[in-house]
Amino acid sequence: MKYAVIDRGDSLSKSLVEKFHTLAAEHGFTRNDETPEFVISIGGDGTLLQAFHTYVDQITDVAFIGIHTGHLGFYADWQANELEELIGMMAQESPRIVRYPLAEIELETPTESRHYLSLNEFTLKGVDGTLVAQININDEMFEMFRGDGIVISTPSGSTAYNKSLGGAIVHPSIESLQIAEIASINNRVYRTLGSSVLLPQHHHCDIISKKEQRLQLTIDHVSIMRTDIQSIRCSVSSRKVSFARYRPFTFWNRVREAFLGYDVR
Repeated sequence: MKYAVIDRGDSLSKSLVEKFHTLAAEHGFTRNDETPEFVISIGGDGTLLQAFHTYVDQITDVAFIGIHTGHLGFYADWQANELEELIGMMAQESPRIVRYPLAEIELETPTESRHYLSLNEFTLKGVDGTLVAQININDEMFEMFRGDGIVISTPSGSTAYNKSLGGAIVHPSIESLQIAEIASINNRVYRTLGSSVLLPQHHHCDIISKKEQRLQLTIDHVSIMRTDIQSIRCSVSSRKVSFARYRPFTFWNRVREAFLGYDVR
């Protein structure tokens, strides 16, 4: 079994990394940072996002396992004191592979086209003022937006920024994208729906810049500043992210524990 580890960088996470390497060697695992079969994230959801983007070019060939060292995260199944149990299961059992949808972001400028994958969300904001953009759905004009920004979330990312904007929580088995507004301005010229919109797998949306503006794009935790954006196409990717599950912990249990505080395990 080939594995790699990404950690948060704090003292607890670093000590767990060393312990993981020691126990993994005892079970015959092989550390391989270049082409791992399993990527172990030790930290929180932010660490898992870092791991995802580190291995995004190999996303169809790796499965992720999360160990949380702080508050329970949506992508972490294991706690710090369960490290030995996890490695024992990895050595003896075949995991159930769970696959989550990803968002594909295609950025168009006068000189290039760039593609990104997002596990949680894609956010677009104006830097020097409000964002002004036309929103098309399936190549037809849907609304003219003016406001602070737009968030495009995946189902697994629907519990993050999207939820704070009043968007719906969507189960990851529903392959879709959700569009949520950040402080939209509504008047006779600019008018938006005012609620989040859920697009199914075979639909796409285009965000078309309507003026010269400096824009900040954030793909999960990765930020990019551009002044030459013409349009951005958002769709459900044909690729998915894989998580290795060694014990059941359903999505709705994660939602309950994260937001309602009931732990019935």
